[in-house]
Amino acid sequence: MEESRPGHHVSLGRWELPIELLVVANLIALAFETLPDLSPFWRQALWSFEVFCAAVYTFEYAVRLHLARPRLKYATSFYGIIDLLAILPFYLMVAFNLQAVRAFRLLRLLRLFKLVRYTKAVQRFRRAFAIARDDLVLFGVSAMIVLYLAAIGIYHFEHEVQPERYASVFDSLWWAVATLTTVGYGDIYPVTPGGRLFTFFVLMLGLGFVAVPSGLIASALSRVRAEEAAQKQAALEKAQEHDWTD
Repeated sequence: MEESRPGHHVSLGRWELPIELLVVANLIALAFETLPDLSPFWRQALWSFEVFCAAVYTFEYAVRLHLARPRLKYATSFYGIIDLLAILPFYLMVAFNLQAVRAFRLLRLLRLFKLVRYTKAVQRFRRAFAIARDDLVLFGVSAMIVLYLAAIGIYHFEHEVQPERYASVFDSLWWAVATLTTVGYGDIYPVTPGGRLFTFFVLMLGLGFVAVPSGLIASALSRVRAEEAAQKQAALEKAQEHDWTD
C-alpha cells in the first residue's frame, strides 16, 4: 500500500486489481439476483456476498480517506464521491430495512464507476470530456432549444389531424426526441404534407445530434493522446539526458 499523496488520488498499489475484480463480480451477482427461480440458499449466499463486498468497499474508502492529503479534497472529488456512493445504498437498505426496494438495489450499479479509477482508456475519455465540456454544454443547450422548436412545429402541423397523438406540445416532445435522435419508433408520425416536409428537415438536423458531439469528443481524445505522447517523449529525453550526464 502506497503512502499518502497530495490531492485526491490515492493508490492502493497491488490491492487495486482485486478490488477491480470484486466490483465486476459484484455486478454479475446483481444480475443473478434477478433470476425468478432462485433458491433461498442462493439468495442468502448472494446477500452474504453483498455484505462482504460492502465491507471491502467500506474499508477501501476508509483507507483512501485516511491516506489522502488533504482528506476533504478526496472526499469531495469525483473518485471520493463514487467510493461513497458505492457503499451508501447498502447501509441505507440495512438501516431502514429497504432490501426489497428496487430503487436502492439499482443504486448499487453506481459501483460500476469505481472501474473508472483503474481503466486508463476511461480516464483518457474523462480528460477528453473535460476538454470539450464547454462545447458540449453549448451543444446541449442548443439541442434543447431545437427539441422545443421541433415540438412546436410538429404540433402546429399535426394537432388538428391527430389530436389524440399531438394533444399538446408536451406530447409532441416525444416525437421530437425520437426523430431528432433518428430512432424513429414509429408509434407517432406525421400524416399531413406539411408535417412530413417538416419532419424531413428535422431528420437532417437529427444527423448532427450524433455527429457534432462525436466529433467534439474525437477531437478532444486526439488532443489527449497527443499530450500523453508529448509527456512520454519529454520523460524519455529527460532520462536519456540524465544517463548522458552520468
